Amino acid sequence: MRICISFPKGEIFAQLQDTLTANALISALPFESSASTWGEEVYFSTPISVKLEPGAREVVEPGTVCFWVQGNSLALPFGPTPVSHGDECRLVTRVNILGALEGDARQLAKIADGDAISVSAA
Repeated sequence: MRICISFPKGEIFAQLQDTLTANALISALPFESSASTWGEEVYFSTPISVKLEPGAREVVEPGTVCFWVQGNSLALPFGPTPVSHGDECRLVTRVNILGALEGDARQLAKIADGDAISVSAA
């Protein structure tokens, strides 16, 4: 399944895997949220709540679409965060892996705290 994440200065698409969390997210589309940033990560709340899945990780590649279970939020890292070691994308806790962004994940740097976010099927 492909989704579109829109924000005031653009949009980015992501391809999601067939996981329990991804399927729950797809069932909740479309929805709107408000962006938060943490280092080079954008995250925002979603209308779903799920449990940690097998394969959850703390360190991911830039552009990985993650679900932060404790915050019921999508987390989109595109570079180092305050807890990273070097240039890695390290999240604050283990996250469920949903898929990957298409194109250059650094487009997310255009998103500021408080920006309106909308997520829809693409």
